[in-house]
Amino acid sequence: DKVAVLQALASTVNRDSTAVSYVFQDDPFLTPTSSLESRSFLLAKKSGENAAKFIINSYPKYFQKDMAEPHIPCLMPEYFEPQIEDISEAALKERIKLRKVKASVDMFDQLLQAGTTVSLETTNSLLDLLCYYGDQEPATDSHFQQTEQSEELEEKNNEKSRRKGGHQFGVTWRAENNAERIFSLMPEKNAHSYCTMIRGMVKHRAYEQALNLYTELLNNRLHADVYTFNAVIEATVLVINEKFDEKWHNILELLRQMVAQKVKPNLQTFNTILKCLRRFYVTARVPALQILREMKAIGIEPSLATYHHIIQLFYHPGNPSKVSSFIIYDIMNELIGKKFSPKDLDDDKFFNSAMIVCSSLRDLELAYQIHGLLNTGDNRKFMGPGRQPDFYYSRFFNLICLMEQIDVTLKWYEDLIPSAFFPHSQTLIDLLQALDVANRLEVIPQIWKDSKEYGHTFRNDLREEILILMARDKHPPELQVAFADCAADIKSTYESQLVKQTALDWPAVSLNCIAVLFLRAGRTQEAWKMLGLFRKHNKIPRNELLNEFMDSAKVSNSPSQAIEIVELASAFSLPICEGLTQRVMTDFAINQEQKEVLGKLTAFISDSDTDSSDSDSDTSEGK
Repeated sequence: DKVAVLQALASTVNRDSTAVSYVFQDDPFLTPTSSLESRSFLLAKKSGENAAKFIINSYPKYFQKDMAEPHIPCLMPEYFEPQIEDISEAALKERIKLRKVKASVDMFDQLLQAGTTVSLETTNSLLDLLCYYGDQEPATDSHFQQTEQSEELEEKNNEKSRRKGGHQFGVTWRAENNAERIFSLMPEKNAHSYCTMIRGMVKHRAYEQALNLYTELLNNRLHADVYTFNAVIEATVLVINEKFDEKWHNILELLRQMVAQKVKPNLQTFNTILKCLRRFYVTARVPALQILREMKAIGIEPSLATYHHIIQLFYHPGNPSKVSSFIIYDIMNELIGKKFSPKDLDDDKFFNSAMIVCSSLRDLELAYQIHGLLNTGDNRKFMGPGRQPDFYYSRFFNLICLMEQIDVTLKWYEDLIPSAFFPHSQTLIDLLQALDVANRLEVIPQIWKDSKEYGHTFRNDLREEILILMARDKHPPELQVAFADCAADIKSTYESQLVKQTALDWPAVSLNCIAVLFLRAGRTQEAWKMLGLFRKHNKIPRNELLNEFMDSAKVSNSPSQAIEIVELASAFSLPICEGLTQRVMTDFAINQEQKEVLGKLTAFISDSDTDSSDSDSDTSEGK
């Protein structure tokens, strides 16, 4: 094996829990700090690869020196332009190899017009190309190479995608396309010709045409290969206007035909059946288990995709039944300690679907088993592309926050973040709730510091959760000082956000909590400034906050501050205003002018209450 040494070296490198993933540049400036930045950086990296590939393929003569040992084909220039100019079968083969769909069809037509007979093998190769790409040019790997597409065509494509709601359904099979035309022109057809057409029709969702062509294949006493049977099974299930019993009977009939034609089913055969059975939910559970037993009986080892389909069938989100909830445990008993290699395109979906089941079952022990399986050998490669690893780790860590001891939870927090994934705001909220349950609120300032680093500075739900937990109870003086510093930092984020977004308003919860935290830490001057924000943003202060301000005014023996509190309560016509007035009269030595001010405020509140009661009585009389 040419790459055995590289594989041995790679096996010595493990994930560094103190750093972000190895896919990012080892540079502080280029290291992402949030899930959004990581996605942007990965896209930029892929864009750079595409740009380099475009340059290499555009100017291949400058990149002829091969320095890699062993040879790495993908690093060398690719030649896209045909070299044979004359009309011949060799030129047709060259265009087919270069995946030039339109050029290949044109060359085939020119050969027929010239009276040249194209061999069956070459014609089948052309059918392979047309059926695979749906009689359309293959999409380029890089948008840099899409130079032939006009602006008018781009506008049409954009309009179509807008009509479809932005969802891309892929290429569909067009009636009487070049594949069908060439197939009908063939003087002789073999099993390969029929099988290619059937697989192409199924791939591009022409299910009924595929089934009709399969019937024609049987009528011509030809045999299909295992890949064609897999496609026909898929078409049998996906064809409309048939009930489950009819479709299941047709699947069994196809399996009998495979036996009669001595075609041995492969892993994809059974995975295709299981994937199709997922459409029928509870009805298909018994047949699915029969398929699983049949796989093992004929010596085909299930892949991760097989178990993914079983999990999706037995734990469908919309299914309220819990009868089958033990299937996941049987699956894990079979898989524990195994190392896997890629066998199916859906293999990378298993770990996510299994962790979703753990989350719904609230089974932490099962989640640990799945995570242990993930870290066995190279199984980590089956995490899936894009954001699938983020979803897996988020569910795993959220379950830990919900059910694990707080010291263990914090160890997992340090191990997984940010080396495995960047947390969402909800993940941090779950961690805060775990800290609250364990009475470890002293960690909150560090969580706020981390949340800023991970790009959640302006997440209202996270800021409010932090402030509520810090302000709910009184704490030792040292902790109150740390909480006040944290509150001041959060206050600065609101102020900077208000500068950027003039329409944004202060939440009442945040105003109340920040003011309380300033008071309890002895930062009275900043706390009294917060009172002005209540009037400025028309937010109602809580009774508890007003009482704490009154206590602060009493400690500093400041009647003017106490009257200011009464004025604020009066401005919002709060019922607590009368009680606050009584406290001022009894707890403070006030002068005549201050008594007159309190009297006016009391009279204003009384008039407001009278007007309110009169209004209520008028309303009741009107009724």
